[in-house]
Amino acid sequence: MISEKITSQQAIDLENKYGAHNYHPLPVVLTKGEGVYVWDVEGKRYYDFLSAYSAVNQGHCHPKIVAALTAQAQNLTLTSRAFYNDVLGAYEKYVTSYFGFDKVLPMNSGAEAVETAIKLCRKYAYEQKGIKENEAQIIVCKNNFHGRTTTIISFSNDEDARKNFGPYTDGFIKIEYDNLAALEAALASSDSIAGFLVEPIQGEAGVYVPTEGYLSKAKALCEKYGVLFIADEVQTGIARTGKLLAVDHENVKPDILILGKALSGGAYPVSAVLANDAIMEVIKPGQHGSTFGGNPLACAVAIAALDVIKEENLAENADRLGNLFRSEIQKLVDVNDLVNQVRGKGLLNAILINDAEDSTTAWDICLKLRDNGLLAKPTHGNIIRFAPPLVMTEAQLLDCVSIITKTITEFTS
Repeated sequence: MISEKITSQQAIDLENKYGAHNYHPLPVVLTKGEGVYVWDVEGKRYYDFLSAYSAVNQGHCHPKIVAALTAQAQNLTLTSRAFYNDVLGAYEKYVTSYFGFDKVLPMNSGAEAVETAIKLCRKYAYEQKGIKENEAQIIVCKNNFHGRTTTIISFSNDEDARKNFGPYTDGFIKIEYDNLAALEAALASSDSIAGFLVEPIQGEAGVYVPTEGYLSKAKALCEKYGVLFIADEVQTGIARTGKLLAVDHENVKPDILILGKALSGGAYPVSAVLANDAIMEVIKPGQHGSTFGGNPLACAVAIAALDVIKEENLAENADRLGNLFRSEIQKLVDVNDLVNQVRGKGLLNAILINDAEDSTTAWDICLKLRDNGLLAKPTHGNIIRFAPPLVMTEAQLLDCVSIITKTITEFTS
């Protein structure tokens, strides 16, 4: 029985025996979450400094989101899109108004939303821009992370995600991130360029924040060449970086916006692709969809999750606490040679550990952080990402800074 109490080691053993080994989790087994905290099965409390890769921006088990979930679950959960339901239209009106677009195409996971945006971009290119069918190219950035479907790994340069999963999907041009000259050269290289797909901040790559002005100038280049600007805000969106969207820092309006993760506050898989009528209306019945996309449960949860962002001023809190976090951690960087850099925007941050990418130092630090009551995870070997729930208070943040400082100081002593 799932309800039977088990130890952490028993839970880990069960996963190792019966589950595919497609993840390498930090060895901690969680059973409860509330706000910025999670508890393991032995009852130890931790600060969550990953937020399920920014899905839990509103905090664990937010009462408003849980209430919306349980109320809708007792009424109607799924109809498929074979029929109308009485929640989808209200959600579509709400979310399009919230982000300022004409239409939304609802999906479930972030990767599905990226696939949707790719299909939408290509179809628009063929039917509205006049690109010859099957020749459309989409420009992407090296070190991107947009998901792990076959199409998406085709334009990844992460060998763990790619190797032995080919043959790969054509139609993508890879350029350096944060390089406007490379972007313009690619845009000018062909009349078959349909779109530019970009993360406003490369999260999985190690919270790589581009040069100020990169996004606005990239958007201007896309407009110059008649190419769609597609923003993947699955991780950076929904207030994580101190604005509602990361592109808002440069007042950029994407042609296609991709959302996921915190769109549900972590309570249920919800993703969305937003665009204006000229783009979205190329999709006709039968050409794209999902059995669960736009289900009543997802719609009710997403409305509540977005309500919380505005009602609790979480973008403003992320901006204020993010500035505080970086200034405090910079004090550690200044005196400790083990940490090279702190970088980020809002409450999406990372520290760069002064060791080789293939070393275990960052992983070992995360184990010590766990022992000291804070959960984080390395990315790209020697980088530790820090992304707590946006409901965190200043006192809690400073407590976490103290834990991080103490842990790294002890690690080097």
